[in-house]
Amino acid sequence: MKIWILGGDGFCGWPTALHLSDQGHDVTILDNLVRRQTDILLEVSSLTPITPISTRISVWHDISGKKIKFLKINLANEYYLLLELLKKEKPDVIVHFAEQRSAPYSMKSAETKRYTVDNNIRVTHNLLVALVESKVNSHIVHLGTMGVYGYGWSGKTPIPEGYLKMSINGDKEKKTREILYPANPGSVYHMTKNLDQLMFAFYAKNDGIRITDLHQGIVWGTQTIQTKQDERLINRFDYDGDYGTVLNRFLMEAAINYPLTVHGSGGQTRAFINIQDTVRCIELAILNPPKNGDRPAIFNQVTETFKVVNLAKLVAKLTGATIDYLDNPRNEAADNDLFVENKQFLALGLNSVKLNDGLMSEIEQIALKYASRIDKTKIPARSLWKTK
Repeated sequence: MKIWILGGDGFCGWPTALHLSDQGHDVTILDNLVRRQTDILLEVSSLTPITPISTRISVWHDISGKKIKFLKINLANEYYLLLELLKKEKPDVIVHFAEQRSAPYSMKSAETKRYTVDNNIRVTHNLLVALVESKVNSHIVHLGTMGVYGYGWSGKTPIPEGYLKMSINGDKEKKTREILYPANPGSVYHMTKNLDQLMFAFYAKNDGIRITDLHQGIVWGTQTIQTKQDERLINRFDYDGDYGTVLNRFLMEAAINYPLTVHGSGGQTRAFINIQDTVRCIELAILNPPKNGDRPAIFNQVTETFKVVNLAKLVAKLTGATIDYLDNPRNEAADNDLFVENKQFLALGLNSVKLNDGLMSEIEQIALKYASRIDKTKIPARSLWKTK
């Protein structure tokens, strides 16, 4: 299949591009390389050394014999270029990663809040409108987030995969229907993913666009089968307070004997998935598209859940690290449960990588190996959900 990867230079996009290319698909990356520019603005870099996109693509061709094409484009602003490319190339599948992906960064300032909304919403809507105008029947596979649901308000009932059955008591009869599971975003970033959902629902209903929305948990792990083949193909490992996810932060801190920074009580429960499972889920979604006229297919792309404090204790047990409890910069409950359905990917054959099986290799092969590249001043989380 001819597959476009929007945001294919990023943390999830790059290993997905390699994986799909390795499976024999014709892959093109469309990216404006803004994530590299953000590193410059934040004065921090990936723990792992990231080569230029041209080097990445060249090395992959030398190793695999397969070619990945690259086009630099700002999808939020260059609508007519996107439209002409769609008419010319007619991709079978468009994998959409082209959004500002960090909740802390989205809450950092008025500027980052505005940028997150302007970029994320415009990219998604430009894509949908361009598909309608071009009359190209591409299947969109979008990387969403479990954060659209918020945390701690669903009780013991598992969060379903996208849709909630409900009943309305009318004057004459009781009507049953399914609606999008209620949104409860915890940041500006998560809010944009909620807005994505509404746009997807409308364009699927009104124009018959085929859409799969993947509500993903926190991704852990750095390498996939393909990125391991040469250090110049290595994936990102963000550890800083703006882009570093909680597990990456713990692994990095343990590698340099820095106390594991648990914000608040650590009672927050989060969903997790390994990066190798992410690329496999993308592939499964591509191979099982909805039909024209179907509502968006929604998958919960998660494999397990952990309380943050238990995750810290697991890393501490493996490494001997200590734990430091800090004030929580987020506006969230001190403790929550999280129950999530993930039956669809399991039914399609996903055999997941578990945290207990992969943490030590991540510590040894990534965190310890590149520990000399860490800037300790970038570890603290400084983005506040509410100004004091």
